[in-house]
Order: sequence, then structure tokens, then C-alpha cells
Amino acid sequence: MTASRVFRLWPMLLIACAVLAACWLFVDRYGQAVRSQYLTDQRADAAAQSRSMLRLLESELQKFRLIPVVLGEYSDVRDALLSGRADVALNDKLALLADKTGAAAIYVLNASGLSIAASNARQPNSFIGQDYSFRPYYQLGWHKGGGEYFALGTVSHRPGLYLSRRVEGPKGPIGVIVVKVEFDAIERAWADRRAWTFVADQNGILLLSSDPSRRFHALHAVPLASRASIQRALQFGGAPLTPLGMVMARDGATRLRDGSQAMTASLAVPVAGWRLYHVVPIEAGLTAAARQVRIATLLFATLLLLLIATGFRIAARRRRTTRDRARLEQEVAIRTEALAHEMEARTLADRRYRQAREELAHANRLGTLGTISAGVAHEINQPVATIRTFAENAALFLGRGQPDKANANLREIVAMTDRIGSITAQLRRYARRGVGEIGPVPLVDAIDGVRLLVTDRFRSAGVRLTLPRPDPALLVRAGRIRLEQVLVNLLHNALEAVAGQPDGWVEVMLTDRGDRLFLDVRDSGPGIVETLRDDLFMPFATSKPGGLGLGLHIARDIMVEFGGALDLVTDDPHTLFRMTLAKA
Repeated sequence: MTASRVFRLWPMLLIACAVLAACWLFVDRYGQAVRSQYLTDQRADAAAQSRSMLRLLESELQKFRLIPVVLGEYSDVRDALLSGRADVALNDKLALLADKTGAAAIYVLNASGLSIAASNARQPNSFIGQDYSFRPYYQLGWHKGGGEYFALGTVSHRPGLYLSRRVEGPKGPIGVIVVKVEFDAIERAWADRRAWTFVADQNGILLLSSDPSRRFHALHAVPLASRASIQRALQFGGAPLTPLGMVMARDGATRLRDGSQAMTASLAVPVAGWRLYHVVPIEAGLTAAARQVRIATLLFATLLLLLIATGFRIAARRRRTTRDRARLEQEVAIRTEALAHEMEARTLADRRYRQAREELAHANRLGTLGTISAGVAHEINQPVATIRTFAENAALFLGRGQPDKANANLREIVAMTDRIGSITAQLRRYARRGVGEIGPVPLVDAIDGVRLLVTDRFRSAGVRLTLPRPDPALLVRAGRIRLEQVLVNLLHNALEAVAGQPDGWVEVMLTDRGDRLFLDVRDSGPGIVETLRDDLFMPFATSKPGGLGLGLHIARDIMVEFGGALDLVTDDPHTLFRMTLAKA
């Protein structure tokens, strides 16, 4: 190989090294970005799914926790415990209650832990006569007044949560009410061929699982002392409590027993020591992300090589002929100028589009402001007419030498100007529509502001409006303008619902519930059609011709941001929306 040939190969070698370095840098940076974004998305999705699963479990628990409380006050249960035996009627009543509520079993234990009444008394596996004094749920109920304990049934051999509550007699405790809850329906609802949801106790043992084959496994090795206590109480029968072999990091990244990767989100369950875990396999997704990076790298390398080859080709062409180069440069210049004109035209069109969009948004805001302004015009006209009358009277009194009466009229004029000032100030404040800060807001100020904005429109429509007059010291956590916006929206909807009715009315009722306040907006309209109730707060759900269906959706979002709620109360014969506000 001659020196000249080696010299000609150097540029190619340098270019190859540059291409390799660029590809390596692209793979490193782009690969990290793709992986990081995928993990972030999976983490957020797992967290959202875990919250959904937890809400389902919390709803089930809340339903069953009330049963032992109610039964503890039931006279038939007390009589059976005091007499030491239960009649058939009590067993039948417990069976009916278990059937209606979905409880696996409801039974009554006497002071010794013997079952004297049970919902399954007529079944072959009846609990009647069984001794449960060794069970922790009995001990928790008897000694501490109540408890919750998950275990495998000694008779049914089915797992469930035992809710116990002590029953008090005239001279002290006389027994314990026990409700067993099984979670088969919850586990079926959690079932997902892709994800895995489970609940573990304080020892890391899986109590509930969308994959039943993993129930009573453990997140980690169970200490010998805990294992011995579990075996004494027969909590999980003879289950070996085998560790799952999965490793979870703080950020949710999880390595399963088979070495595959997953993303885990966990939340505390409102049962002592319980946590809910939602595990989403991500191995396939990471493989797809890596494949995406490889494809992007190949395309990047191909594009880079094409650009380099094009550069060499242009350079070679320029060396071959100066004339072709000049013509090429001229064509490039012409094309560049054409592109510049095209870009300028596109920029101008984009500017016009943005301007038109802003004008439409501005027109929409002015339309809303015009509706409100028309509503308060009458409220301003009245004080203005009164001012004129008082001014004319004051001039007459001064002419007659009656300054005291003239001063009284002038004071009335000052009061009327203050009234106009408050109306216009409220109009300006409402027109700003700013987000504002969330903090303590006097509820009376917000209701007075709404009264100024809507009273005249209700009066013109012949609809009776009743608004509360809260205590001036009553403060709620909100933003005043947006609180007024929600209430004005509900009142306008109510006014449209009762328009044209004889003796139509709309009322706002205030109810104090401790640290919460209820503002109920109720009207005499025909009510919400049943087919629309479930989707009432969804975007674009409306029964109005030409309506957008965004008002109630936005109103509920505002109330949630305040830490409250907006709901439709369906057990009222009329239409009733309830605003829930937190006291400040």
C-alpha cells in the first residue's frame, strides 16, 4: 500500500470513528431518556391503578365494619348472651343479615369464647358450640373492645378478615360479636392477566391476592418468633409462608423471582399493618424500549452516513466543475429564497390564526361579562334614580332654609354611591376570573357577591330565590372568585330548569356539619333525567341544546381543589346539588 493511498484513507477512518462516537453517544443519551420516561410512565400508571384497587377494598371494609357495631346494640343478641343460649329465630336473623350484606359468617361468642348463635347454624359446618377463645380476634374483642384479624377459618378452612366487637351487659362484658368477611369478589375484580395486586400484613405475608396461588406467601423470610405465634393461633393453617423471592426498591423498581423486572406501587390499607401492592411487569416494555432505541440508532446512523456521503458527493461535484458548482449555488440560493418566502407566509398565517383564536376567546369572555353586566344593570339603575330624587329634594330643602333635612338627603346619597361602588367592585372582581389564592374566605362575602350578580335576573324571570345569611365570622377554605363562580353556575342552571314554571323557586340552604359546611342548591324543576346522572360531571355531558357540558365538570374540579366536593343528591324529589366546603 503506497503512502498516497494511506493518506487518502485517513479521512475515511476519521469519519468512521466520528460516526461510531456519535452513534454511541446517541444510544447512551437517547436510551437513558427512553428508559427513564418509560419507567416514569409505568410508575405513574401503577400508582393510579393501586389507588383504584384501594378504593374498592376500602368501600368493602367500610360496609362490613358497621355490622358488629349495630348488632352489639341488638336486644336479641344481649338476651341470648345473658341467658346463655340462642333460639332458632336469632340464628335465622343472622343468616338473613349475612345473606343481605354478603358477609361470610356472623356469629355470637359468650364470655368463654363458645359460639352460641351463628348465621350458618342450619349448615353442616355450623359454628354453634365451637370454642374460639384461642382466636386473637376473640381476645381483641373481649379485652380491648374490638379488633380486626385475618386468618384461615378453623371450620370452613377459608381465609377471611374477622371483625369483632365486645357486647356490654348491665354488669360488664357479656360476649363478642364476630363478622367474617371474605374477599373473593375483590380478588376477582383485581384479576388482570398483566398486573398482580395483593395485600400483605405487618409480617409481609400475602393475605389477599389477585393470583390465588401466591396467597400466604411472604415478601421476605418470616422471623421464627412471628412464625411460631402464627402457628399457635392457626392463623394460616399449615401454610409454609414461602418467600416470593422478589426485591422492591424505594422507587418501585422490582426484580421478580424469575429475574424479570416489574414496577410496584404500594399504599397503606386502613387495617393495622396492612399494605396494598400493585405489581406491573415491565420486562416486555423495557425490551420494546430497547428495540426502539436500536431502531432509532440504526436510523440515526443511516441518516448520518447519508449526510456524510452527500457531503462527499457535493465536494466531488464541486471539484469536477466550477460551472456546475456555480449553477448549483444559484439553484440553492433560489430555493432558499423560495423557502424563506414560504416560511414567512406560514409565519404570517400562524400569526393570523393565533390572533383569530385570541379574538374568539376574548369575545367569549366579553359575552360572559355582558350576561353578568346585564343582570346587575337594574341594581345600579335603582340607586342612580334614588340619588337623583334625593339630590333634587336636598336642593329644595336648602332653598327653604332646612339644612338638617338637606343633610339627611345628602347622607342617603352617600349611602347610594357606596351601594353602586360595591356593585361595580363586585362586577370588576368577578370579571377578572383569576385563579387567586386558596385561603380563609368569609362565606357571607361570597354569598353577598353572588346575590348582587344574580338577584335581578331571578326577579326578571319571576323566580323566587332564597339565599342564606351566614355568620360574618364563618370562614371557609376557598378562593372567593371561584367559589362565587361555582355558586353562580349552579344558580343559573337552576334558573334555566325552572324557567316558565308558575311559582318557580330556587333556594340555597346552609348546613353546619362540624369541620364541614354543606351549601345545597335546590330548585323546583323537573329534576335530572336518570340516564344522565352517572355522566353528569363528565366533560361534554349536557341536556341543553347547544350546551358544551363543561360547567359542572369545571365546578367539581374547583370544589375538589378547595378540599371539598360537588355532588348530585339523588334521594330528593327535586334537583339538589350539594357543595361541601372545609372550614378555615
